[in-house]
Amino acid sequence: MGKAKAGQPETHPSEEQLLGFYETMALIRAFEERFVSLVGQGKFVGTGHLCVGQEAVAAGVCAALNEDDYVTSTHRGHGHCLAKGVDPNEMMAELFGKATGTCKGKGGSIHIADFRKGMLGANGIVGAGMPIACGAGLTAKVTKSGRVVVSFFGDGAANIGMFHEALNLASVWELPVVFVCENNRYGEATPVEYALAADHVADRAAAYRMPGTIADGQDVLDVFAKAREAVDHARAGKGPVLLECETYRYYGHFLGDAATYRSAEEVESYRSRDPLILLAERLRGDHRVAEKQLDGIKAEMEARVDEAVAFAEASADPAPDELTADVYTSYP
Repeated sequence: MGKAKAGQPETHPSEEQLLGFYETMALIRAFEERFVSLVGQGKFVGTGHLCVGQEAVAAGVCAALNEDDYVTSTHRGHGHCLAKGVDPNEMMAELFGKATGTCKGKGGSIHIADFRKGMLGANGIVGAGMPIACGAGLTAKVTKSGRVVVSFFGDGAANIGMFHEALNLASVWELPVVFVCENNRYGEATPVEYALAADHVADRAAAYRMPGTIADGQDVLDVFAKAREAVDHARAGKGPVLLECETYRYYGHFLGDAATYRSAEEVESYRSRDPLILLAERLRGDHRVAEKQLDGIKAEMEARVDEAVAFAEASADPAPDELTADVYTSYP
């Protein structure tokens, strides 16, 4: 792994960079937990798919990217958006359906996009981000822009046709795409071992002649290290990589899913390896960072989410004439 580019953590992150990881994960956690609270208060209609417990994947992978690199996300995409730098104010406004939202209030939780940040969109269709990533990867290759594309997907998406089609095409065309599987062990309520005819999703990389790597998805440093290697590989023109991050979601598949298909013991075993706890232990032990400083970061991120909620609530609803804007176009 070579020297980090501007704005990226070095191969061996400094204390400052580790605190940056912690801040990103704390922001994602605060945003997601506030989402739960707002739904409970009836602030907006609908549900959502939370990534609480999976923060290290978004933070570690996106830290390995340049600002102009691309990301395609999933229905569980709030963390990816925040880690890629999408404005929390605009994201919250989107959840409230306001005109100041990232998609002018028309996309909602599972369709947040911000091309300014390289976020090509969360997607309500399972696995649909992977072929889009191939398109972006082909653009990067043809234009010689040097950009890399990361395509996040879940273990459930590893069993649909688009997964195989996208990996095959990316390999044939040697596209600069890193396919990141967030293996949280359940495709909705189906255990991964029940539906996967392999020991690991990453094992399937061999069929498409690309590297397949597994990262501890609860350890942001392991995720970052593996993601950095994968991104460097793709950026060097060596083709795609399949990176599997073994992680866990604390909530059910969607907000309101009681997740009775999991035992309390299983959930607690993963909570004991919470990504924020693991990084905090490293910061306290290796860098003598005080608990007060870590608590301060959490408080700052809570305040940042407070600001986002206030922004959203003060924003205007979309005007009626916006109903068909960005939907139809004149022809010719």
